[in-house]
Amino acid sequence: MSTRWSEKLRRNGFGWGLVMPSLLFLCMFTYYPMFKSVWLSFYEKNLAVRNPVFVGFDNYKALMQDPIFIEVFRNNIWFAIGTVPVSIALAFVMALFADKAIRGKGLIRIAFFYPNMIPMIAAASIWLFLYMPQFGLFAQFASWIIGNEVHLLGNPNTVLGSLIVMTVWKEAGYFMIFYLAGMQQIPKDLYETASVDGIGAWEQQWRITLPLTMPTTLFVTVIAITNAFKWVDHLWMMTKGGPDHASSLLLYYIYETTFKFNDQGMAAAMTVLMIILLLIISCLQFAGWERKIHYQ
Repeated sequence: MSTRWSEKLRRNGFGWGLVMPSLLFLCMFTYYPMFKSVWLSFYEKNLAVRNPVFVGFDNYKALMQDPIFIEVFRNNIWFAIGTVPVSIALAFVMALFADKAIRGKGLIRIAFFYPNMIPMIAAASIWLFLYMPQFGLFAQFASWIIGNEVHLLGNPNTVLGSLIVMTVWKEAGYFMIFYLAGMQQIPKDLYETASVDGIGAWEQQWRITLPLTMPTTLFVTVIAITNAFKWVDHLWMMTKGGPDHASSLLLYYIYETTFKFNDQGMAAAMTVLMIILLLIISCLQFAGWERKIHYQ
């Protein structure tokens, strides 16, 4: 073997050795379950059959005729519409405030990020108390507006909105960290030059900060949409999908179908549909925003 090939093999082998552990975990816990779900979605596998039975697209056809699945899918779309834009807008404003604050920057950043430091079960318990009829702060406020006692988590008309408020509270602080990092990469002389030219503070944010943080916005939007389809723990703790599936979301319904009803074929079909939906949304976001984003 020539010296050139020996050097190339040594260098590439070292590189593959570095990435191999990550690649191995990625294959074990991401790609293998994904392909296994695709395979399982074409089979009937539940307590009624001893061995999986090939049924083709029957699981998908059954899902399209399942009123609960359609309701859950609709709930998840409304949940994403309610949480993603509001969380991102609030995160941007919070990052702007934390970046420009003259005093107490560290305290402000900790206060905004604090919801993400609380364990999920503890956060759900706090919001259960806030929504508790007669005692909870938000329940009393809603009762004062409506004029009657209201059970925010027990009413099909208010339960999804109540979960959206809690999700925005928890997600905005997390997204703020990304915006804060993006804003600190913007050269300060751009703002100084704008001030010399007589451009006001609000116009500087519109013409400088907003365009130069668009890569962060794209990243945060993808993460936010993905998160909107991954909620299980808070849902299980607060409503368990009720009342009457009014707050059930896709991943929670998959969890119920798998572990409560033991229908792994249907759960796999729902998982495949959710993956396809998220892939389509992500591709549309990258294809639609890529040309409008300015990378420094």
